[in-house]
Amino acid sequence: MNPLLQPYNTAPFSKIENAHFLPAISKLIEETKEEITAITSNPEAPTFKNTVEALENTGEQLDRATSIFFNLNSAETNDEIQKIAQEVSPMLTEFSNDMLLNEALFERIKTVYNQKTTLNLSEEQQMLLEKKYKAFSRNGANLSEEKKKELRKIDAELAKLKLTFGENVLAETNKFELHITAKKDLSGLPDGVVEAAAQTAEEKGKEGWVFTLDYPSYVPFLTYAANRELRKKMAIAFGAKGFNKDELDNQQNVLKIVTLRHERANLLGYESHAHFVLEERMAETPEKVQSFLNELLAKAKPAAQKEFNTLTAFAMELDGIEFLEKWDGAYYSEKLKQKLFNLDDEKLKPYFELKNVINGVFTVAEKLYGLHFEEVQNIDKYHADVKTYEVKDTQGELVSIFYADFHPRAGKRNGAWMTSYKPQQIKEGKNDRPHISIVCNFTKPTTSKPSLLTFNEVTTLFHEFGHALHGMLANTKYPSLSGTSVYWDFVELPSQILENWCYEKETLELFATHYQTGEIIPMEYVERIKESATFLEGMATLRQLSFGILDMTWHGFSAAQKTNLLKDQNVKAFEAAVFKDTQLYPDVKENCMSTSFSHIFQGGYSAGYYSYKWAEVLDADAFAVFKKEGIFNKKVASKFKEFVLSQGGTMDPMELYVKFRGQKPDPEALLKRAGLLT
Repeated sequence: MNPLLQPYNTAPFSKIENAHFLPAISKLIEETKEEITAITSNPEAPTFKNTVEALENTGEQLDRATSIFFNLNSAETNDEIQKIAQEVSPMLTEFSNDMLLNEALFERIKTVYNQKTTLNLSEEQQMLLEKKYKAFSRNGANLSEEKKKELRKIDAELAKLKLTFGENVLAETNKFELHITAKKDLSGLPDGVVEAAAQTAEEKGKEGWVFTLDYPSYVPFLTYAANRELRKKMAIAFGAKGFNKDELDNQQNVLKIVTLRHERANLLGYESHAHFVLEERMAETPEKVQSFLNELLAKAKPAAQKEFNTLTAFAMELDGIEFLEKWDGAYYSEKLKQKLFNLDDEKLKPYFELKNVINGVFTVAEKLYGLHFEEVQNIDKYHADVKTYEVKDTQGELVSIFYADFHPRAGKRNGAWMTSYKPQQIKEGKNDRPHISIVCNFTKPTTSKPSLLTFNEVTTLFHEFGHALHGMLANTKYPSLSGTSVYWDFVELPSQILENWCYEKETLELFATHYQTGEIIPMEYVERIKESATFLEGMATLRQLSFGILDMTWHGFSAAQKTNLLKDQNVKAFEAAVFKDTQLYPDVKENCMSTSFSHIFQGGYSAGYYSYKWAEVLDADAFAVFKKEGIFNKKVASKFKEFVLSQGGTMDPMELYVKFRGQKPDPEALLKRAGLLT
């Protein structure tokens, strides 16, 4: 019996075998098609209820099965799952096209849409109607049959290319290891990092120490290893993912993806992929995004150059390094930070035991939103590392099921993300609560130490938990408007605003206690954390802007401009031209950013990477209210929950923001916080 075809509440991971996915998804696609046929063959005149709402309620089981499958493909994959993904993705793309190019279905939706002013719909119903209509009109419903065929072909190819891109990046990450056998090559590395590397070596059946490209191994190595040649080796390997001219090379995948996206946009009547994407974003147009990025660039570049010069002079003074290379940045930044603030991650890590940080973020959620988290053992997991919780409100009512998966392993892609196994919705008078998950790659416990986080990992946990709150506190009628189903440049507001709490004394006192002595983090450390918050902020801003500009250049230029920039289909040359205004370090010929830029070539951030900076403006402006009224002020938190966290995509995000804030965001709030205003 296939567990994905039976009714279930929480995902039945222990019952699912890989062999279940393909037959289940195939059958659920057919069942959903039948539900759609029931809508199109309804003899009654189209109404909001029998057409738009009916369509919203189709494919629930299919959505749940595919969310389980693709979440596993990111967090616990293997060769078999990746092979199934290559079969399943085109099937789902074809099904999506079958629906969006279904003329009879579109005619019914169009009929309701054309009557919208006379239907007396609620605000949420109006938004659902608008989104359903646009989903069809923006994805080819008005095209000729010939062009519809072309669109299907492009979409099927894109689905496969994106998967292949991600598989190659993961394989490249897993393939590389730096095996050290001489103790002198460990100079500068903290004990915990060395112990973790010894543990990795043991797991791989090797003597000595093994470092990998997983973040908890790679980042400390680049930050602390005194051996410059070995830092160089690691940095080049990290930057060369997908750029080694072998079977895992992603250059052609990048070129094919951007070309197909451009052709798709043109087919649909848009100038570029960015024009298509941004029509459904707060930023609205590529011109506005470029203007936004250029404005920040003008403010950040002088500060970044000044910081880079200071860092170079410091490296020269310390070690006689005349020219800083990319593999020197983290190392000398950390040394300079220690000198200026007498603060480093190794001093802080004992105060950030993962268990305590988790309790800390839970306490913040309790103080702000009245949520209570209880770890439970009766919920199925896909891996022993996963923790499961029931989240309840002050009345003891279930708010959400919450999964948390914290440590790296071979089947898990790098980075951190939030996802969902079941959306929130109100159906037949019942508020069906969501199942939310966060996945991270934090330092693992060793034989002598628990999992101790760097301060950067602490902010990452708060960031992903902010996304999780957006999902957990959803309170809308329709699942496609629920939780994080919002404009992409609004979705980072709940995550990024929560990072601000990490820098506040009131928050740190809740959880930052020494894992051995129980001592609360000394206030001098808290002060230094705050002081160092804007350390090298110009350089960090420039780096983020460079990614946003690269993304917009890949996706926002006209075909003619792109042809000129591409110089004979050369991904590296294209990048070099794009990066010239944001480059501080010398170029590394073996490295290429685009070939492992998973956010835009595998994930959903194409023509949207700018949204991190865009949302920073929102979060800096919004947090200013909390700072003024008190970071745990119930009234402000209640407004933020009411107008931002619970509303999902039921209204235009700027309207929601203004309802919370009372005004539009002020970009100077970000520049002020970043110390970039003179």
